[in-house]
Amino acid sequence: MTKITFVEPNGTQHETEAETGSTVMETAVRNGVPGIVAECGGACTCATCHVYVDDAWTEKVGGPSVMEEDMLDFAFDVRDSSRLSCQIKVREELDGLVLHVPENQG
Repeated sequence: MTKITFVEPNGTQHETEAETGSTVMETAVRNGVPGIVAECGGACTCATCHVYVDDAWTEKVGGPSVMEEDMLDFAFDVRDSSRLSCQIKVREELDGLVLHVPENQG
């Protein structure tokens, strides 16, 4: 299992265990992480699973696809570290990943 920590805007941390091959969004939903709405269920059509990748993890997570970049246009407060958690596949190299949940979702 891969450990992923979600940090709420107020600093509250949620440490989760993610299954390899699932998505970060699925992990957040399964664990009831506040702020990850995931209205479209992971179809990359709503931008309500927006997260900020912690700077230390940017390179390992990688950048968004063109389709994901288009959907991020609908998210609030998009930053260089913005990703849609439905588009990040859990893999062993992401063990310890830290993600920050924005104040609002798209």
